[in-house]
Amino acid sequence: MTVKIKSPTYPESVADGTISSWVKKEGESVKQDELIAEIETDKIVLEVLSPVDGEISKIVKNEGEIVLSGELIAEVQDNNLSSNISVNSKVESKTKEVIASKDNNKSAGHGPAIRRLLDEHKINPQNITGSGKDGRILKTDIKNYLNKLNNQSVNKKDEIQIKSNGREEERVPMSRMRSTIANRLLSVTQETAMLTTFNEVDMQPIKNFRYKYGEDFKQNHGIKLGYMGFFVVASIIALKKYPIANASIDGNEVVYHGYQDISVAVSTDRGLVVPVIRDADIMTLSEIEKKILEFSSKAQDGKLTIDEMQGGTFTISNGGVFGSLLSTPILNAPQTAILGMHKIQDRPIVVDGKIEIRPMMYLALSYDHRLLDGKDAVSFLISIKEQLEKPEGLLLNL
Repeated sequence: MTVKIKSPTYPESVADGTISSWVKKEGESVKQDELIAEIETDKIVLEVLSPVDGEISKIVKNEGEIVLSGELIAEVQDNNLSSNISVNSKVESKTKEVIASKDNNKSAGHGPAIRRLLDEHKINPQNITGSGKDGRILKTDIKNYLNKLNNQSVNKKDEIQIKSNGREEERVPMSRMRSTIANRLLSVTQETAMLTTFNEVDMQPIKNFRYKYGEDFKQNHGIKLGYMGFFVVASIIALKKYPIANASIDGNEVVYHGYQDISVAVSTDRGLVVPVIRDADIMTLSEIEKKILEFSSKAQDGKLTIDEMQGGTFTISNGGVFGSLLSTPILNAPQTAILGMHKIQDRPIVVDGKIEIRPMMYLALSYDHRLLDGKDAVSFLISIKEQLEKPEGLLLNL
């Protein structure tokens, strides 16, 4: 029996998607619930799973083609094995598959980001020894494996360079997500009066706070006390003091939001995604840290949903994790402001008339000058700075 495979039903905000990769090819066997294709939309990557055990008999939509919601993309020839076995044998078979997956580091046991890299470089996962939990393959494992292969094929690469006069070029289409990001960033710079103000914050008080309470925090909540949670809480307090920074422009109207939904920029292999911590103003520091950790894990595995990335009244971006000392973040439209965090670096500063070495961080606040005046923007950023330099008062919402 032939089973028709259709693209998933897209959310209302998604018009169509693009077949980014076929994990399974025509003629290959598949198992029920096994990943066979990935569809990339403007915001997320959707997985297409096989509904039955069988064989890919026909691929209707090739990689790079645009597909609508519920559109036919492939056909699977059902081998009817699933209807001839008992529930107990299904469970036993599933258990054996999981064990075999762990033992052999099969790509099906990894997230879409890892599977995409394995498929992109045509790597057999059994050739890589995973260094992650339960032998899972990490990105560093793939990178080390590719470096090893490159070192073994130096002569071959030299031949390719000679054939092309030593000037290699590769032309590839821009991914759908990257194209969307590019268009959004360009429109923001063209449609807003964006301006950036800078300041710096002494991170020593927070470092002392983390040193003093870090272990107790981890024992009680099961997660590490990071820096981002402090910035989220400080931003919430500042947004309440300066609600104009939490507003947005809708046509000729200003929309004041009576809540603080904080967008947190997360970098992935496919591009920057911005999940939203909803109702962050009523969450505790531990709840915020857990939500950030959850979003980071989901983003790396391509598991973020459309709903988790929609909305947001204010954005925080941390370029410091990549070593950025200073930058100008671009607004996340239609939001009015975005806070840029940067690298913590020891610098000499004057404290009570004496020169001391302190861990300092530059802060950048980009804002829409159509809505925020310079005075409000500067005062807002200073409020964040003051909150961070007095973390005890920050947690008391002072």
